[in-house]
Amino acid sequence: MMVHRVLNRLIPASGLEGQEWEVHVIDDKEQMNAFVIPGGKVFVFSGLMPICDGDDGLATVLGHEIAHNVAHHAAENYSRLSLVLPIAYLVSFIYDVSGNLTFTILDYAYNKPGSRKQESEADYIGLMMMAQSCFDPEAAVELWQRMEKTNQVAIPQFLSTHPSNHNRIAKIQEWLPKARILAEQSIDEGRLFYGDSGDTSKGARFRN
Repeated sequence: MMVHRVLNRLIPASGLEGQEWEVHVIDDKEQMNAFVIPGGKVFVFSGLMPICDGDDGLATVLGHEIAHNVAHHAAENYSRLSLVLPIAYLVSFIYDVSGNLTFTILDYAYNKPGSRKQESEADYIGLMMMAQSCFDPEAAVELWQRMEKTNQVAIPQFLSTHPSNHNRIAKIQEWLPKARILAEQSIDEGRLFYGDSGDTSKGARFRN
């Protein structure tokens, strides 16, 4: 299975081998999405597969999603929320009883830039992870180029929790020289993590 095969190469590079990983492939061809929640729960929608165009493209997406867990972004979001709420309530009490304007301002001034920073961190960590796992890091640029073509209407970056595809591609291209070196070192060291055999008895532990 493609998802298991890709994960079995990525997980040893993530440092999260001790988790009991669960993979759920959701049959929904309209959704081009995947996510990984803390504890090793992986969800991949079947609509993502065509645009991934193979193992390297899927490794780009799953590496990014695993990277959110490696960087403890869920905990950061909880901490950020605990800071935002008291400020929002105070400003609402003084200026805006409904609180709608206050939360909107805080969202655009604080939450969205923080989320974009996390997305950029996950792009970087995921790229290095896939390179260390002997996937082709060039595939990350190609994937986001396909995504850019698929998204007919681009949301302005300041309105989004994610970097624009154009900015994302530019940053990944900056990181590619380091990713290529890491990939070459991993190949030289023979660190191809069981990807050819797809043997899930090694490396990551999957729950059936």
